[in-house]
Amino acid sequence: MKATVTMGQDTRWEGVSGSGHRLTVDGPPEAGGKNEGFRPMELMLLGLGMCMGYDMVRILRRMRKEVIGYQIQLTGQRAEDPPSIYTEVILEHVITGKGLSEASVERALDLAESKYCSASAMFSKTATLVNKYRIEEIQ
Repeated sequence: MKATVTMGQDTRWEGVSGSGHRLTVDGPPEAGGKNEGFRPMELMLLGLGMCMGYDMVRILRRMRKEVIGYQIQLTGQRAEDPPSIYTEVILEHVITGKGLSEASVERALDLAESKYCSASAMFSKTATLVNKYRIEEIQ
């Protein structure tokens, strides 16, 4: 896996993934930026959420659960002193579908966090991950 980051103007950076996708990172005005892109630490939270969501949906569908909607609200707490790593992340999962049970969601969470999600494996080295969930069963 490869990626390239290139400095732009002021605090702006452009990233290009090995697959050719682009994104912009920038700082807030108080740090000399123009707020024209993500912050690096925001991207880390998004990566964790997308990794967990992706794996959760795959696992639940393999269990033959009908997942039609999934959202994760992430709240990260960072250390006060530099390098200000994440020390705790709360992931609030809202899973919408048919045939979802607490047991199936809890099993999927366990598998996603402990076996399949690379981002949660990395985060768990420095942060406590707290998963909460709500099931929205549809008829």
